[in-house]
Amino acid sequence: MAAFDSSLFCIHSVNIHEASNIQKFSGDRLLAGKSISEEVRRRFPRLTMSLVMAVIFYLINTFVPSTMEGLIIPGLNINAGTLIGTIALLFTAIFLIRALSDALVLSDILTDIFIKRLGIKEERSPKRAARDLIYIIVIILVTTALQPLISTLESGARELLTNVTIYIALGVILILIYDIGRILYRIVERKAESIADSLAKMADRNKNSG
Repeated sequence: MAAFDSSLFCIHSVNIHEASNIQKFSGDRLLAGKSISEEVRRRFPRLTMSLVMAVIFYLINTFVPSTMEGLIIPGLNINAGTLIGTIALLFTAIFLIRALSDALVLSDILTDIFIKRLGIKEERSPKRAARDLIYIIVIILVTTALQPLISTLESGARELLTNVTIYIALGVILILIYDIGRILYRIVERKAESIADSLAKMADRNKNSG
């Protein structure tokens, strides 16, 4: 019987280990039972469809109501163009919210991939946030140092390289700032959860002692 219980414990431990390997954390969202590639394949088409539908309903809201001026719906006394425009605007908002939800998950995944490519291997911790801040400072310094060199080029090439350099630096800085924001959010969230647990335990002790 003891051997049987031991085997059950081993099987349970293996299952827990496999489950922990299956679970992948992207951003502050737990992608349980799904690999990152599966999550991208599932969310990217849905994001694209949501954006397309949002654009379609926005165009409907922009052009259709003007073609129905003066047309009143019997019994409701509402302008048909106003009603269609309102409904189209509502659907535009719905699809934009849905697209934003998928975009946030995908942005977390892409940010994690980009950060790891930069060589930042730490988990979401103050050390990683400090490393992101150092990268931001370095990018600003490098971009500033490149400007005198770029200014020596011809007018057309100078403007092109200036714009490319600025936009690339700005994009990387925004990604790093976003990563810092996620780290700070997670730290505050953990502290709040810890305080909530402590307060809950104190309340339970007071209740039991009373």
